Amino acid sequence: MTRTMLTGNAAAAWGARLAEVDYVPAFPITPQTEILETLAGWSQLGAIPARVVMMDSEHSMLAAAATAAATGVRVFTATSSQGFLYGFEMLYAIAGLRLPLVLVNVSRALAHPITLEPDHNDVLSARDTGFLQFHAETSQEVLDSILMAYRFAENAKILLPAIVNLDGFYLSFTREAVEMPTPEETRIFLPAFNPTYPLLSNREPVAMGAAVLDPSLYSYFKHQMHNAAENVLAIYPKIADEFAVTFGRCHGIIEEFMLDDADYVIVMTNSFASMGKAQIKRLRQKGKKIGLARLRLIRPFPHEELQRVLRGRKGVAVVDQNISVGKGGILFSEIASALYPLAERPPVLLSFIGGLGGRRFRPGEFDGMLAKIENPTESAAETARPHLLFTGEECRQVGRFFTIACEDRPSRET
Repeated sequence: MTRTMLTGNAAAAWGARLAEVDYVPAFPITPQTEILETLAGWSQLGAIPARVVMMDSEHSMLAAAATAAATGVRVFTATSSQGFLYGFEMLYAIAGLRLPLVLVNVSRALAHPITLEPDHNDVLSARDTGFLQFHAETSQEVLDSILMAYRFAENAKILLPAIVNLDGFYLSFTREAVEMPTPEETRIFLPAFNPTYPLLSNREPVAMGAAVLDPSLYSYFKHQMHNAAENVLAIYPKIADEFAVTFGRCHGIIEEFMLDDADYVIVMTNSFASMGKAQIKRLRQKGKKIGLARLRLIRPFPHEELQRVLRGRKGVAVVDQNISVGKGGILFSEIASALYPLAERPPVLLSFIGGLGGRRFRPGEFDGMLAKIENPTESAAETARPHLLFTGEECRQVGRFFTIACEDRPSRET
């Protein structure tokens, strides 16, 4: 095992290379393009046996990925943001056909308005498709998550495709030290693909290729997909332990950062959790008993693991780097549903939305979140309302922007 500096995108390409994928349908989009460029370069030089094929759109790319996976080869591809949405129709088909491929999404905020910076509305829009979802904080975790994703996707009790998500720009182009396993080490954890053919199996089928099914059969297969996703939660500890034995790194369903004696918890995901950890350390130095829980696995949603991690806490702040317009934070709602069955009094749970379009968190915002969960003032009816992390100075800047725009607008007098 060697140590080298890799961007998040390069780590994703290396994850596919070490997984010894057979086929990579490709289409470029910022900030994902580097992944497919790297794989295409290796393929052209003969460094990898995978066939890399440029398609005419993300929809065609995912259609090609599906048909290739159905023949029993190991498939990898990557996309981002608007491209992810352009191929969205195929996500349901891939999951419904139980095709165990891996798709990397490099998160970028969606139009309109337009930005190239990241948030998670693109990847979380796919939470109901049937794809498993693994969310990475670091370049190391990107590589590791791809290898783990194939183990889950190809497991005979699961047979579902997987998304590995990383933040655009903040991680995709950030160079970090990565422990690089050798191909021999990787094959111990991830052997060569031994495909099962769900459409052609003689055993009880898990998918059907029929054009139209009656409602009973449709309900049956949809619920089978749900059961298969739930199997991930049962199998996860075994695969994580195997990964730790092989590579010396442990990736749990939830990362627990300074949680041992924490009364208060901030929940985050992806690379912005690194900013959160720095602020948790600062608040600890001030004597605050606070920690951070980082979600790595978002589909299937880890209800019981969240209950274990958050049970007995006094307050929890959920930071969503997304917004479901008309509802609020996506993860807040899901975490609230996980805590609802607790027999004892659940912790104070408040919703915060930040990081939209790549907006960086300010240190004082973590002080503010802690103050709100330490001394909640909202009524029961107001606790689910999201608090937007946005400073007064930013409000003033927006006001100045509109003032200038109005001053420069031509007169409409007739």
